[in-house]
Amino acid sequence: MSNLPGFLQGLPVWLVFTVLALGAYARGNATYWVGRGARSGSEHTKWKRYAETPAIKAAERWVRRMGPPLVSIGFLTVGVQSAINFSAGLLRMPQRNFQPAVIIGALLWSTLYTTVGFAVIEAAFGHLSWWWALIALAVLAWTIGYSRWLSARGERQGREILGDEDHSSNT
Repeated sequence: MSNLPGFLQGLPVWLVFTVLALGAYARGNATYWVGRGARSGSEHTKWKRYAETPAIKAAERWVRRMGPPLVSIGFLTVGVQSAINFSAGLLRMPQRNFQPAVIIGALLWSTLYTTVGFAVIEAAFGHLSWWWALIALAVLAWTIGYSRWLSARGERQGREILGDEDHSSNT
């Protein structure tokens, strides 16, 4: 894996996976706590009245129920992960829900980055058999399919919770 960042080059795959998973876990938690801090800080300003509206209370209930799968799936996206983790903190997702989700997400991200990401790069530069790249791409395809299935299921359940069945035919 010569295309790894310098500090990870020459390390065994299991160690690269572990370092990446721990980094993703730390980043997910840091982003969550920035959101939680923003919410806490808003309670001492004029924004407090907005944080206590029925719409925000409904969003908090929805996040408690539907948020954990979205946090996990968010790790498989580019550019959305931070927004999801920040929102989880801002909407006060309980730690008992957030921690398992962020652990699963960090493991998914590390798996994806360690296998597919580096395997495709290595194969492109001729350092690894294309066979391994195809396996890595199959894992990626399965992950995308599974995440889309989870997302669709979450949307259906969210509509049921919020009583928004009228829009179910539009999806």
